[in-house]
Amino acid sequence: MTTLRTEQAHPDHADLDRYASADLVAAFVADQALAAQAVAAAAPQLAHAVDAALPRLRAGGRLVYAGAGTSGRLGVLDSVELGPTFSWPRERAPALLAGGDGAMFVAVEGAEDDAAGGATDLDALAPTTLDVVIVLAASGATPYALGVAAAARRAGALVIAIANNPGAPLLAAGDIGVLLDTGPELISGSTRLKAGTAQKIALNTLSSALMVGLHKVHGNLMVDLRATNAKLVRRALRLTMGASGADALRAQAALDAGGGRVKVAIVMLMQGVDAPAAERRLAAADGSVRGALGQP
Repeated sequence: MTTLRTEQAHPDHADLDRYASADLVAAFVADQALAAQAVAAAAPQLAHAVDAALPRLRAGGRLVYAGAGTSGRLGVLDSVELGPTFSWPRERAPALLAGGDGAMFVAVEGAEDDAAGGATDLDALAPTTLDVVIVLAASGATPYALGVAAAARRAGALVIAIANNPGAPLLAAGDIGVLLDTGPELISGSTRLKAGTAQKIALNTLSSALMVGLHKVHGNLMVDLRATNAKLVRRALRLTMGASGADALRAQAALDAGGGRVKVAIVMLMQGVDAPAAERRLAAADGSVRGALGQP
């Protein structure tokens, strides 16, 4: 049986259990740094995924995440963060985890081996041709992930498959395959290490690039955040001031009038209009602050 690269023994650290703490930490840190290199090598595929996904999401599609174990939990994490960061509706970012929601906290043994379960979970979302389904598996051969991918393809959804082994079945099962070739782990087979790190970087990159393309960012400012706690309320004020040049009193007044929405407040301040007029300008510009301001 051919051993997957992610399952092979690392060639450089056979005596890992004998390392002093400083050397042990240095080895882990150095090995984790290779995750970023793996994502950099996959940048063309990630860019292709962004370009393919944007039209579907602009048309109202959902961003669906699916996986098992660490890969699935990373998908859940990315989906949850889209709401407060970009005001992306929760119902448009469902996440499927082998074994159900409880598997986020306690491993559900055997759930990842259920291909039919993956298909059933995806079918329960009633996928459409507008949906974008991101399926992750370090091995690239997890039956649950393959079941999700097959069901998504049958429904005509766009499938972005992310795996850490060359030639993995999951890469072929997707419309776009993203290989994160991280190689052997420092602790053999423990893909929560750099394989998981690479997946996290790839997800951050992919979802953030999508949100930029959906006009959730102005310049490099996250102007479509949802201010649901004191920290984010303060951030909303800073963002409004930074983008508009207004002082704190004027910025806060605009935020209050605009229901706490940074985009609306920026357009109000920079165009000298009230909140309803700012909302109309944003709607006409597909949510783009630049468009609402008449900027290229």
